[in-house]
Formats: sequence, structure tokens, C-alpha cells
Amino acid sequence: MDKTQVFNCDCMQGMSAFEDGYFDLAIVDPPYGIGEDGRNNHTRGKLAKSKDYRNGARYDNYPPDDIYFDELARISKNRIIWGGNHIGELRASSCWIVWDKDNNDNDFADCELAWTSFDTAVRKFKYRWNGMLQENMREKEIRLHPTQKPVSLYKWLLKNYAKEGDKILDTHLGSGSSRIAAFDGGFEFWGYELDKDYFDAAEKRFRQHKSQLKLFPA
Repeated sequence: MDKTQVFNCDCMQGMSAFEDGYFDLAIVDPPYGIGEDGRNNHTRGKLAKSKDYRNGARYDNYPPDDIYFDELARISKNRIIWGGNHIGELRASSCWIVWDKDNNDNDFADCELAWTSFDTAVRKFKYRWNGMLQENMREKEIRLHPTQKPVSLYKWLLKNYAKEGDKILDTHLGSGSSRIAAFDGGFEFWGYELDKDYFDAAEKRFRQHKSQLKLFPA
């Protein structure tokens, strides 16, 4: 049963409709303010050429402001925020999540960091995500967004930081990996994506995923 809902609109508009503490967990990947987008992602790699997404949206010039983080904190009991090392507005946390991308010899980041609101220890998830090379080559994911993260990463987050019956929020849906992970895990899920091209691509990806499950049920 599909308990996920996604919307092509500004997440600030979406969040305003919810009461305090409505979501059990928000897992978000907002802009970091480092200039990463579909027009210049392909220019960053020197040792390994990355994909040219050819999307005109320039969404990563600035990270969200305090109003976004205040609203996110208002409606969610706990939060996992990718790119937290780039965002100065976040308070200190004992529980950072380290995604080791097993990049080997190239000039992209070896790891990505997520700030969390949990009072537990730092945890690491190792999963190769290096251009054409992925940890799970049998179920290789098509890259359709410049900051796309693997479904397996979100499944690991939900396994370790959510419990059955939790309501999950993603304010920056992007490629839709979080939605697929939530769907497979049976979670209630809300997602928002402002860019229509990425929203449509993520919606198509989700429909294809559901069709594959019907053809090849677990």
C-alpha cells in the first residue's frame, strides 16, 4: 500500500500546514550553498568526469535561512540534515552520520556528513557511489539529480533512526530516493520538490519502481 505523498511546491508552504511535532523524523537534503546544480556538476570532476544533468535550475547558491530550520524543528520530533557541516545555524550534535562513498582516487568528497538531533554516537555507512561504479551493480540506480543519494542509504537511516508507524518528511525530494525507501519500508511519507523537472523525473522513477515490484515481488 502506497502511503507516500509528494508535492511540486515550496516546502515552506507545505510545512506551514502541519501542527507542531507532526512528523516523527525529517530526513532532508537542502541546498548547502556550495553552488552544486545541474549546470555545473559535470565541471567539478578532474580525475573522473561526472554526469552533465543539463538542468537550468540553480538552487544551491545559498543554504536555507533560519526560518526554514525553525519551521522544520517545529513540525518534526527528530531531524537528519545532510550537508550540516556547511550550515552554521545548526547547534552542536553528538550524533553525526558519515556516509563513506568509497570514492578511491578522484577529486570528489570521500564522505558526506549529516547533522542529527539524536543524542547518540557518530555512525558510518559505507556504500560505494563513484560515478558509474555503485555498491549494488545488480540494481544500479540511474542518476537523475546532481546531489542524488542511493536508496540503500535512506533505507539504512530509516532502519536505524525510525520505527514502525513513524511519519517521515523530506522537504527537498530531489531524485526521490527517500520516497522509494519509505515506500519499501511501509512508512507514511511526505515529500516536497520545487523544481518541476526534478519532480517529474522523481515521479517517473517512483512509478517504475512500483511496476518492478509488481513484476518481481520479493
